Amino acid sequence: MDKIRLTEMETKFADLIWSHEPVPSGDLVKLCESELIWKKSTTYTMLKRLESKGIFKNKEGVVAALISKDDFYAQQSKQFVEETFQGSLPKFLAAFTRSRKLSDTEIDEFLKVIQDHKEE
Repeated sequence: MDKIRLTEMETKFADLIWSHEPVPSGDLVKLCESELIWKKSTTYTMLKRLESKGIFKNKEGVVAALISKDDFYAQQSKQFVEETFQGSLPKFLAAFTRSRKLSDTEIDEFLKVIQDHKEE
């Protein structure tokens, strides 16, 4: 997946679609009108923008994701670690925990994730 950057409003729009997909485009316009206070033209302009980024498709008036929300944010997290910490997950975790302590539950969850993804 290419590096995809979303603005704050693109992110809000994407999250709205992910939480309602598949969504008829007419219903999406109504959702954006009530949630984001957008006009119909703004909704379709933003939808075209996210379609061009390869995140969503509007086929026969139904908007659906080409990339799941979890996959998208996993890629964004990976990209952040690559760009900010030279791809080092330990450096990221050290920086993350420098400003706050982890609870026993968080530590257990981290250890489980590490064990589940450990290379053989």
